[in-house]
Amino acid sequence: MAEKRDYYEVLEVPKTATAEEIKKAYRKKAIQYHPDKNPGDKAAEEKFKEAAEAYEVLSDPQKRQRYDQYGFAGMGGASGFSGGGMSMEDIFSHFGDIFEGAGFDLGDIGEMFMGGSGRSRGPRVHRGSDMRVKVRLTLEEIANGCEKKIKVRKLVQCKDCNGTGSKDGSTETCPTCKGSGRVIRQQRGIFGMMQVQSDCDTCGGEGRIIKNKCPKCNGEGVVRDEEIITITIPAGVMGGMQLTVPGKGNAGAHGGVAGDLLVLIEEEEHKDFVRQDSDLIYNLLLDMPTAVLGGQVQIPTLNGDVKITVTPGTQPGKVLRMRGKGLPRIDQYGRSYGTGDLLINVGVYIPEHLDKDERKLIEQLQDSPRIAPGAADKKNFFRNLFGI
Repeated sequence: MAEKRDYYEVLEVPKTATAEEIKKAYRKKAIQYHPDKNPGDKAAEEKFKEAAEAYEVLSDPQKRQRYDQYGFAGMGGASGFSGGGMSMEDIFSHFGDIFEGAGFDLGDIGEMFMGGSGRSRGPRVHRGSDMRVKVRLTLEEIANGCEKKIKVRKLVQCKDCNGTGSKDGSTETCPTCKGSGRVIRQQRGIFGMMQVQSDCDTCGGEGRIIKNKCPKCNGEGVVRDEEIITITIPAGVMGGMQLTVPGKGNAGAHGGVAGDLLVLIEEEEHKDFVRQDSDLIYNLLLDMPTAVLGGQVQIPTLNGDVKITVTPGTQPGKVLRMRGKGLPRIDQYGRSYGTGDLLINVGVYIPEHLDKDERKLIEQLQDSPRIAPGAADKKNFFRNLFGI
C-alpha cells in the first residue's frame, strides 16, 4: 500500500493557507483529475480521490487542527471516508456543493471539458449535524484507557415512521425532477452555453415527496430524545484533544445520515501529580534527617504506592526518575511506543519553629566542619537547584 501523502502537499498549499485558498486549490485539482476529463485513467481517479480526502480534512477547522497537531494519528475515525475505499459518487455527494457558487457542480466539469452529459450526484441525502460534548478524565483513566457512558439529548430517528417522515411509510416520485433530485438548466458561462445541474426546488433535491406526513415528527423523520452513548477513550489522550465517534450525532432528516459526536477531552487536576506530556511530576518534601542520613520513603504512582531509597546527603533540587511510571506515549501515527517517566522533584523542609531541646541539638552542629558548605558545595547546590 502506498504511503499516504501530506494533505498540504496533495493540494499544493502551505500550512498557513486560508480556507479560501484551500478551496481554490481543491477546485483546481478536481478539475485537473476529474474522471470525465480523464476517462479510464486510474491514476487520475486516485489523485481525484486523494485531493477530495485532503480537502475533507483541511476544510474542517477542527479536523485541520487535529491534523496539524497529530498528523494522520489525530484523524482516527474523524475523516468521513478513506481515499482507498471511497467511491466517486461519495465524492460528488460530499463536495459537489463547493462548485455551485461558481455556477456548476462537479458533474458539470465534464460538460465543460468533454462536451458530455456530465455526472449527476443523485437525490440529496440529508446529514444530521455534529454534536459536541466534554468528558472529564482522571490521570488514572488516561493512563489505562476507559469507557464512558454519557446521556445526550439529540435528534433521533422517529420510530413511528422509521425515519421516513411519512405516516404510512409511502412517498411519491417528484413530478418535476422524476426522482433524480436534480434539474438541468442552460446557463451562459466563461466557456459559452452549458448545462448546469442544481437541486430540484419542488422536492428540495430528495427526489421524493411526502403526501401524508407522520404526526409525531411532522414529516421530518426525526424527533428529539435522550440516548446513552458509550465512548471508548484510548490510553494516552491529552486535555484539549478532540475524539470523534462517527454516526452518534443528530440523525439526518428523512432517513438521512447521522452526524458525528465530537468529544472534547478535559483532564481533572490530580492531587499528587502534574502532567508534562507523557511524564508525571511529583514534588517530594524530605525532612532534614532523611535528606542527611538517607532512608526509604513512600511515593505514590498511578498504580499504587511504592518505596524508593533516598541516598545520604540528597540535596534540594535533585530530580529522581522512575522509568515507565508515567503515561503511554503515542507517535504521530497512533502507534504506542512505551510510557513516560515519573519525575520526583526533591525538596528539604527547614522547620521554622523549634523548642529548646531541638534548638540546642542544631546549635551543637553549627561548629562541625562538615555542616558548613564550602565554595564547591555552594556552586553545585545552586546549579542543581536553579540551573545557575
